[in-house]
Amino acid sequence: MLLSMTGFGKTTCEVENKKLTIEIKSLNSKQLDLNSRVPANYRDREMEIRNILSNRLIRGKVDFTMYSETGNTDAPTEINTDVVKTYCKQLSQIADELKIGAADVLSIAMRLPDAMKTGHEEINDEDWKTISNAIEDAANQLIAFRKQEGIALADDIANRIYNIQNLLAQVPQYETARIDRIKERIRKDLNEFIKTENINQDRFEQEMIFYIEKLDITEEKVRLANHCKYFLDTMRQEAQGRQLGFIAQEMGREINTLGSKANDSELQKIVVCMKDELEKIKEQILNVL
Repeated sequence: MLLSMTGFGKTTCEVENKKLTIEIKSLNSKQLDLNSRVPANYRDREMEIRNILSNRLIRGKVDFTMYSETGNTDAPTEINTDVVKTYCKQLSQIADELKIGAADVLSIAMRLPDAMKTGHEEINDEDWKTISNAIEDAANQLIAFRKQEGIALADDIANRIYNIQNLLAQVPQYETARIDRIKERIRKDLNEFIKTENINQDRFEQEMIFYIEKLDITEEKVRLANHCKYFLDTMRQEAQGRQLGFIAQEMGREINTLGSKANDSELQKIVVCMKDELEKIKEQILNVL
């Protein structure tokens, strides 16, 4: 089953007098790129949060946000005296330099950053268990979102693989006529420069066979068919985005070689259609976990 790297999860929990809201967003990325924003009181648990997310989400550009709403309006808050004094002193100096009134300096200073402070609250084990369970729940929601997105991705990619297989199945009907056209074109070009009676027919046939063997596409057809089958088998596993990308590269090599050997307009049309389907597959794989 394919999993998308795109996902979203959100949950809430309550600890003591606070309501915590946890959100996790995920987009595609080559590696796990984890950004976290947590309240200051929970910074000492940030490494544990990152461990939970890295074990569950594996890959992607992940944004983790946790913010709190205080339920108790009587929670102790203190004025950061040293910071406010510094603000007032600097504001007064600026007012003197500009020769303007220094009215309401204290009011302005109290609205500046860090003018108020709250005491650091330690998170006990029981509260942390509640928070970690909420994080797990948000991660589960995100994974469920990834699975749902993965179903749509799998359907689209599989259909494009089937299209390539169907195009490959059309190749044999043009092969015999293609060889005859190549032989005729070579014979015609040769006759324009050399008289027919001066051509050693046995040697000509030997050289023709040698040249046609170089244009044989049997190996490319077999390999491409195997790559398509392997691709579909790999899609049934989890966390296989990188592997699918590698298989798609190998498919591209076989399609390109088939195109370079084609020497036929009908086969070239098939090759162009194959390349178009493969490019769309590669775009979709970028979002596969």
